[in-house]
Amino acid sequence: MPDAQPPQPAELPPEPPLQPPAQGPITWRELGLSLVRPRRGHLVVGVVMLLCGLALTVQLRTPAERYTTLRQSELVAMLDEVTAETRRLEADIAQLEATRGQLQSGADASQVARQQAERRLDELRILGGTVPVTGPGIAISIGDPQRKVTTEIMLNAIEELRDAGAEVIEVNDRVRLVASSWVGTSDGVLQIDGVRLEAPYRIEAIGDPQTLAEATRFRGGLVSTIEGERVQGSVRVVGSEELEITSVVTPRPPEFARPG
Repeated sequence: MPDAQPPQPAELPPEPPLQPPAQGPITWRELGLSLVRPRRGHLVVGVVMLLCGLALTVQLRTPAERYTTLRQSELVAMLDEVTAETRRLEADIAQLEATRGQLQSGADASQVARQQAERRLDELRILGGTVPVTGPGIAISIGDPQRKVTTEIMLNAIEELRDAGAEVIEVNDRVRLVASSWVGTSDGVLQIDGVRLEAPYRIEAIGDPQTLAEATRFRGGLVSTIEGERVQGSVRVVGSEELEITSVVTPRPPEFARPG
């Protein structure tokens, strides 16, 4: 007889995977315990949400607080400045669209392109300070009997005029301000681009006369700073429809750049 084979054990079915216990709805008791004894993850999430809320609140309140401190006349001047800038931009858009139409029409396209190139060259010469210019603007006379006008005050005055749309600025009929201009002192005397300035200071700016004049009268601006206790000087602002600026800047030849 053949040898008897021992019985094989029956294969057991695979065990089903363990399922996480079903989570029921959070009860008020569990919610209260989480608030009284929060976990570390809850604290981290709470701190992040608090910081985000504070940042959003500061961002929303800062512009509003800035305008609530202004007087009505300052708000009106600011509105006039924005309106004038809007009109200027709309005029620029209309001119650019008209130029595009002329270039696309094909009629005298080369002549239009040449005229636009010449106009752009004239604008760059004005911005670079290499040619005399005329136009409407304001003339500011600053009396400084105690020599308390600092570089900070002069620089702020220049920046206020630029922000108000001044296209060309000249100081003391000698210094033409350009992008590379700087303000400093030497032996207690103000300097702009290395030129020593003597009081009274005269600043001429070409742009919209009304907008430029209002930019000097803001609270904390040029007029209030010069006439306040800090300087105890005087300021006189005169508008003009035909202001002439004759000082020019001699451009330096490039030292490292070469035409491509």
